[in-house]
Amino acid sequence: MSTKWFKLVAVVVLVLFTFLSFSGSSEAASSKFITKGNTTSKVIALTFDDGSDGTNIQKILDILAKNNVKATFFLTGSGAEKHPQAIKNIVAKGHLLGNHSYSHPDFTKLTAAQRKTELDKTEAAIKKITGKSTKPLFRAPFGASNASVLATVGASGYTHTLQWNIDTLDWKGVSATAITNKVVNNVVPGTIVLMHTGAGASGTPGALPGMISKLKAKGYKFVTVSELLKLPAAPNTGTKYTVKAGDTLYSIAKKHGVTVAALASANKITNYNLIRVGQVLTIPGKTTPPATTVKYTVKAGDTLYSIAKKYNITVAKLAAANKITNYNLIRVGQVLTIPK
Repeated sequence: MSTKWFKLVAVVVLVLFTFLSFSGSSEAASSKFITKGNTTSKVIALTFDDGSDGTNIQKILDILAKNNVKATFFLTGSGAEKHPQAIKNIVAKGHLLGNHSYSHPDFTKLTAAQRKTELDKTEAAIKKITGKSTKPLFRAPFGASNASVLATVGASGYTHTLQWNIDTLDWKGVSATAITNKVVNNVVPGTIVLMHTGAGASGTPGALPGMISKLKAKGYKFVTVSELLKLPAAPNTGTKYTVKAGDTLYSIAKKHGVTVAALASANKITNYNLIRVGQVLTIPGKTTPPATTVKYTVKAGDTLYSIAKKYNITVAKLAAANKITNYNLIRVGQVLTIPK
């Protein structure tokens, strides 16, 4: 081979190698590291990390239900396997799930392969218990993260790594009063609160009722992390149904309030008449869109103009959303809907 051709081949190989290396490295973006929501709206996300014992899960669920609050639970795979019914109860109450690793190791001290194993084992465990995915939300054990961790997590399908801007330190056994004061005194729009479900967080169930009440009095609305970040809602594919004698795809779809086409698509069924007794079907669910409005309670000195400016919307849009015809007539204590 001539020197000219040798050089040409070498250049082509180098270009191809560079292209392939670049393509591989950019296949998946790094996970976004989030400490709070980027918003001026008075919204707050309560989050709970679940470890091995999950002692307070039911107490927490009862309080959240009583106050009509939805929260986000970051689950460890090992913990979920130890108390699967409690995890099912979280899902049954409509709360959001995230991945908190399988055995709660420091991710900065693991290899990329070890991190992926931790994530995949948890995802498999949660799917087996609930039928739901933990993607796209991850919370690093101990909050330990770096660029390498975010790259691995992102490549595994977890687009957002959730930190927090208020740490209640409830796992240290601090009092309910201390937990409440920590949150209420430091809350800002877009706050993400870190709490735990285990026995060590003995003050958390006692803190929640008063905390929720005081935050509502301040005009705050409670949202899940996905709502806070305005992430697309994942389809509810958690419900399973085992085909019984006499069932048809049509009768199953009607029973669960879904279309036959959606049911067939979720189970990759091409012939609507071919299902068999004992076959396990996934029942697709309806997605819940993220919250598009927040509420604001009028305070002394407020005007429709100042409120509209605060939320970066037009006065006309704010007035229309609240059916206000006279822009000068709002009263202290009036609750306004802030349109998106």
